[in-house]
Amino acid sequence: MKVSTAIWMMMLAAGFAACSSDGDSVGFETDRELIQVTEVGGTETIQVVADGEWTASTDEPWITISPANGRGTTVCRFQIDSAKTAESRRATVRIRQNEHMETRTVVVEQSGYPYLIEVEQGEVEVSNYAKTDDRYFDVKVRANVDFKVSIPDEAKWLSNDSYKLTLDNGIRPREVKIRFKWDINTRPEERLATITFTPKSDVTMSRQDGLQVKQTAAAPIEEGTRAGDSVALLSIARTLDMLESSWEKGEPMSRWNGVTLWEEGMEGCTPEKVGRVKYAEFFLFYTKEAIPFEVRYLTAAEELYIFSNANTFLYSLSTGEYLSELTQLKRLTVGAYGLTELHPSFKNLKNLEYLNLGSNNFQRIPDVLTKENFPKLKTLIMNANQRSVVYDLSNTSRTDLGGFIEEAEFPADLIKWGLDSLVLSVNYLQGELPSFEDDDEVPYYTQAEIDAVDSLPQFLVDNRIKKVMPTTKFFAINLNRLHGKLPDWLLYHPALNLWYPYSLVFPQEGRDKNGVAGGFENEPVNMNYYYDIYTTKTRPTGELE
Repeated sequence: MKVSTAIWMMMLAAGFAACSSDGDSVGFETDRELIQVTEVGGTETIQVVADGEWTASTDEPWITISPANGRGTTVCRFQIDSAKTAESRRATVRIRQNEHMETRTVVVEQSGYPYLIEVEQGEVEVSNYAKTDDRYFDVKVRANVDFKVSIPDEAKWLSNDSYKLTLDNGIRPREVKIRFKWDINTRPEERLATITFTPKSDVTMSRQDGLQVKQTAAAPIEEGTRAGDSVALLSIARTLDMLESSWEKGEPMSRWNGVTLWEEGMEGCTPEKVGRVKYAEFFLFYTKEAIPFEVRYLTAAEELYIFSNANTFLYSLSTGEYLSELTQLKRLTVGAYGLTELHPSFKNLKNLEYLNLGSNNFQRIPDVLTKENFPKLKTLIMNANQRSVVYDLSNTSRTDLGGFIEEAEFPADLIKWGLDSLVLSVNYLQGELPSFEDDDEVPYYTQAEIDAVDSLPQFLVDNRIKKVMPTTKFFAINLNRLHGKLPDWLLYHPALNLWYPYSLVFPQEGRDKNGVAGGFENEPVNMNYYYDIYTTKTRPTGELE
């Protein structure tokens, strides 16, 4: 009887306990059923309310749940990645109560990235002048679509370097830095340009920025005046980055080294030239560009000397268009500058009598250099146009050696020009010297010419010698890659003894592209043969017999 009573009492107590537990139950729920986030993503929280263990899961890898399981009421964090597409996306997170297998769901909706091209700064202002290596600005562009940079045709003074927009992980915007370069503004007017960034694919843009570039005006130079010449010289020296210059703004130009001014009594001087620049020298400088635009203002100059650019062998430069405006020039040197081209307008310098283009990097004789373009030219110097010395041209893969290496044969037109002085030494000229035997444009010496000039021997007519370069007083072609026979017009030329032939004509070196050794097969041992014919000439003292 006592045992039965005890059992009954225990059952009654358990019933009361169960009733008490049901009354205190917290249930199973979440405080949010929908989460909406932007394309950037981020962290969102929900509160899981439960009286037992639970587990959260989703099939989408772009949502990370922490913690993914727990017991009782817990704050749960959803780490949501940034979007990868332009379209929105949707995911379901399932939270299951482990004991009763009940499930609650939370829907996550994320908007997609809109297509955009965002420029960090919409306006840039640059000066009219800076040194070559300083004429640039960088712009940061944030975009999620590949794009091209468009610079209007009227803004050729602007250019941009290549760039690469790396769109990893979908179309999340990425930042790329683009370098823009600008040219000197030569005009006294401000310049404006609008740069656009255009998507390469056909998409709808939510944002598409542009870039406004403004360049300040150049300081005006008073043309045709002494003061204008002074400003022009200082500006050219600045642009060329001359290493040494004694030119000072506070001193008169008459004291500047390398500058000669017109004075009364000088040949060719006129009243309007007095005090202006007659000659200017630019020496030892560093530039990667054509001759500065300020040269155009030296409209009284008769001679310019521009020589010795640093690292000249690295460059492939043009003279540029502005030098060609100085149609009054008579003498011009642009040497060791890094030239490979004469601007087409160079032919405007028709009054040139002396032209020195030595120590540049010409691959070919410029097409503009013709007798028709320069009817007054007497001296042409184009020596030492080698970027570097290669003795055997057949044993190199380089094609940018300079030295007229692209000339298929000797430039015969320069010989036919009839210049007083022609210097083509230390280049890569190849092939044989032209004989002109089949060239009807080149005449033979005539009996009338022999009879009129005592110093011309009868030999020239009797042996039908071509009359080549009859007025040439100096001719130098040494240390090229020439071979074959010396033509008769050269061996018996009336001025050969004045050309120092064993130093400046006959010696050749190296091998040409075909591996043929430089050197003339009929080079005379000495000049005895010559003086036997030219009996009126006096053999120089000390010359070998």
